[in-house]
Amino acid sequence: MVRRIVLLSAINWRCSNLLPAANPCIPARSSISSRRFSEKFAGTKHAVERMFSMKKFISVLALILTFVIAASAQSSAQNAPSNLEARAKAAVAVIRGTLNVHGLQQTVRVQRDRWGVAHIYAQNQHDLFFAQGFVVAQDRLFQMELWKRSGQGRLAEILGPSAVQRDINARLLRYRGDMDAEYKSYAPDTKEILEAFTSGINAYVQEIQKPRATGLPIEFELAGFKPEPWKPEDCLNRMAAYSMTGNGVNELHNAQLVALLGAEKAAELLNLDPPVKLDPSPGIDFSGLSPALLENLVGSDVPLHFPETPPQGSNNWTVSGSLTATGKPFLANDPHRVIAEPSLRYIVHLVAPGWNVIGAGEPGLPGVAVGHNEKIAWGFTIFGLDQQDLYLSELNPANPEQYKTERGWERMEVKTETIGVRAGTPITVKLKFTRHGPILWEDGKRALTLRWVGAEPGTAGYLGSLSLDRAGNWQEFEQAMSRWKVPSENIVYADRDGNIGEHSTGLAPLRKNWTGLLPVPESGGYEWSGFVPNGDLPHSYNPASGFIASANHKMIPENYAYAVGFQWAPPERFLRISEVISGAAKSAHKLSLEDMENLQNEVVSLPARELQDLLKRAAGNSPANAAKLLLDWDCTFTTDSQAATFYEFWIAELRDAVTKLAVPAEAQKIAGELSLAKTVKELSRPGVAVFSPSPEAARDALLLQSLQTTEVKLAAKLGPDPKNWSWGQLHRVSFHHPLGSLPQAAALFDRGPVPRPGDGTTVNATYFGGGSFDQLAGASYREIFDLSDWDNAVGINVPGQSGQPASPHYDDLLPLWSHGQYFPLRYTKPSVDRETTDVLELKP
Repeated sequence: MVRRIVLLSAINWRCSNLLPAANPCIPARSSISSRRFSEKFAGTKHAVERMFSMKKFISVLALILTFVIAASAQSSAQNAPSNLEARAKAAVAVIRGTLNVHGLQQTVRVQRDRWGVAHIYAQNQHDLFFAQGFVVAQDRLFQMELWKRSGQGRLAEILGPSAVQRDINARLLRYRGDMDAEYKSYAPDTKEILEAFTSGINAYVQEIQKPRATGLPIEFELAGFKPEPWKPEDCLNRMAAYSMTGNGVNELHNAQLVALLGAEKAAELLNLDPPVKLDPSPGIDFSGLSPALLENLVGSDVPLHFPETPPQGSNNWTVSGSLTATGKPFLANDPHRVIAEPSLRYIVHLVAPGWNVIGAGEPGLPGVAVGHNEKIAWGFTIFGLDQQDLYLSELNPANPEQYKTERGWERMEVKTETIGVRAGTPITVKLKFTRHGPILWEDGKRALTLRWVGAEPGTAGYLGSLSLDRAGNWQEFEQAMSRWKVPSENIVYADRDGNIGEHSTGLAPLRKNWTGLLPVPESGGYEWSGFVPNGDLPHSYNPASGFIASANHKMIPENYAYAVGFQWAPPERFLRISEVISGAAKSAHKLSLEDMENLQNEVVSLPARELQDLLKRAAGNSPANAAKLLLDWDCTFTTDSQAATFYEFWIAELRDAVTKLAVPAEAQKIAGELSLAKTVKELSRPGVAVFSPSPEAARDALLLQSLQTTEVKLAAKLGPDPKNWSWGQLHRVSFHHPLGSLPQAAALFDRGPVPRPGDGTTVNATYFGGGSFDQLAGASYREIFDLSDWDNAVGINVPGQSGQPASPHYDDLLPLWSHGQYFPLRYTKPSVDRETTDVLELKP
C-alpha cells in the first residue's frame, strides 16, 4: 500500500516546527554523500548489488573530455572526493537570513519547507517573478545555463568542436518573427514577467560573486566556465520546443520504407491510426533519405547523449466528486520524461496580488506549467499532433544557393554567424532558409527544409501557462487553451465547484491535400491552410462517465474532421487507468486519495495479460515449468517478481521471431523490431500472410518454442535458479549528472542504482531500451490534488529540488519516490508555516 509520508525517520530531515531566525545568513548544510545514500537502502528488502554496468546516457563524449581537461588543471589534492565535497559545501546557496538585492521594489519572503519547495510571497507581480528567477537560480543555475546555451546555439563555447553542429541547428530553429506578437501570444504581460524573471537570475549570479560571498556553484568551477547574463528572449527557447513537436524525423523513416518497399507495404508496417494510405508526391525521389540526416537535431531538454531515445509518455486523470469519498474531484498527473540529475522539473509556490499558484515547471521558465491555483487544477500528457513538415528541394547545379519552386529558381536567404569553439578557432557558418523555413541538410543536389509551428508566434514550450496559471473557471481555462500552442497536450481540468473537463490543445496545421507523413517537394502544391481552430480540437466537460483520463493514446474521435496525426502511444496505460476507476464505480467504492496514489504506482501490464491468455491456450492442460511460471503470475511487475523477468526475456524473443515473419527481410534493418503492441496484435489475430499455412497452430508453436529459447538464455544470463531472477535485480535506475563522469566526482554527483518495478506498459511506466533493462525515462514528477482541500495535495520530484550536490535537497526525495511515496504540497499560509524550515528575506 502506498502511504503519504509527512515525516520519514529514514530520511535526515531538518525537523523543527519553529521558524529559524532571520539572521545571520546561514548556508544550507551538506547533503548525503553517495555512500550515505547507499546506506539508506542497504536495509531494505530491495537492496541489491550492482550486476550490470549502468549506461551513462547523460554525458556526451565531448562533455566528458572537455570537463576532464578542465578538471585536470586542478591539483590532485583538489580532485580528492573529500575536497570536492568541501568545495561543494562552501558554494551552496544561502537559503536563510536576509539579503539586500538590487532590482526589487519591496521585500519578498521565501519560505522553504522541509522538502525543499520554495513558497515565494511577494507584494507585487514584478517582485514575484524577480524572486522566482533568483530562487530557482539558487537551486538549478548550472542546469539552467546549459538549457539556455542549448537554445542559443552556444554549447560549442563550453563543449568544444563536437557541439558545433548542434549549435548550428539551434540557430536555424531560432524564432525570427514578430517579437511583439510572440510575447503577447502567451499572455498580455509576458514580456514584463520575463524581464523580471531574468533580472532575478542575473541578480543572483551577481550576488554570489560579490566579495566574501559563496561564489559560483562547484559545477561551474569543474566545468571551467561562468554563467552569462540572461535576457527575456532566452526563455523563448525553440530547441526545447522542437523535441516536443512531431514528426520530421518520422517522415524520413517513412520515406526510407517507401523507397524500399513501396507505399502500400510501408503503410502496413507503420500501424497508422486512423488508417491512411501513404501519399508520396508523383516523381519524388526518396533515395538516400534517412533519420540519420537529422541526428544532431535534438531538443535542449534532451540529455547530451544516450543510447536511444526512450519512449516517453505521461498519465493524467480527473475524477468527479460523484466517484470520490470527499464528494469533490481528484486530479492526478505524472508526466514521463528522461530520468536525470537534476530533475527536469522544479516545484514552486508563487503568491502575490493576482497570483497564488503551486506546481512544477522547467527551471528556465517563469510561472507554473502544471499544478493548481485557488480555483482550478490541471495536468497534462502529450497530444501527438503533427506539427512539422519536411520539404525536399532540388538545388540549382549552377548555383547551389538557389532552389526550385513552381516559379523557377529562387535564391535562399543566407545569414552568416560565428560560433565560438572552446580551445579552438571560431567557426563562421552560413544559415540557409527557403520560403518554408531553415535548411537542415543538403548535399549539393538536394536539400531538406523544415516547416514547423516553432516559427509561429507563441510556440516556446510551456509559456502558455502564464495565462492558465490565472484561470479561475472552465470558461477562463478554455480561453487559456488557445494560448497553449507547444507542446501539444491533453490537459485535464478540475475546479472547486466540482466540475471536471479536458481539452486536447496545440497548434495544429491544416493540410488539405496531403497527410504530412512523408517529405513533400519544395517546388509547390503543398501548403498549410492555417491551423485547426482550438475550439474544434477534442475536449469534454463533465462527462457522464464521471472521469476523464489520457495516456498519450489516440484522443481524436472516429471520423474526426481534421487529419492532425496518425501515430499515438498504445492505449494500455489508459485502458488500465479506466479499468481501475470504472471498477471502483461499479463496485460502489468511493475513491480516496490513497487510491489515486496506488493507481499512479500501478504495475499491472495489460499486454502481459493478453499474452498470458494466448499461452494458456497453447500450453494446454500440462504446461511445462516455464509456461507454468507465467501462467501462475498475476502480471504485476514488482521488484521481487521472477515471472516478470522471464516475461521480459520472453517478449524479446517473441518480438524478434514475429518481426522476422512479418517484416520483409530487406526492410528489417530499417523498420527495426515490431513494437510490443504490433507483436501482440499479430499473435492475437494470426493470419496466413505471417503464420501460413495453419496460422493458429503455427502461432502456438512459436509461443512454446520461444519459451524454451527464453529459458536457455535466461539461465545463461542469471543462472538456472529462478530465485535469482527477481525483476529489481535487472531493472534499476541511476541518476547521472553531466559532471558525474569526472574522475572521483561520481560519488558527489550521481545517485543510485535503485531497483524499479513496472515496465513501459504499466501505469507506473519505467521505460528502458538500448540493450539494457536500466530505466531511462518515467515519472520523475507526480501530483495529486484533492479539490475539497488544497492542503491534502501530494507530490514528488526526484531526486530532489536542488541541483547543488551539497544541498540537503539534492536527493532527499529519492527514497520516497523509490518506494512510491509522496510528500504534502502545502498551500495555505498556516500549513506552509508549520512545515517551513528555512526563511530567506529578499530586500530592495
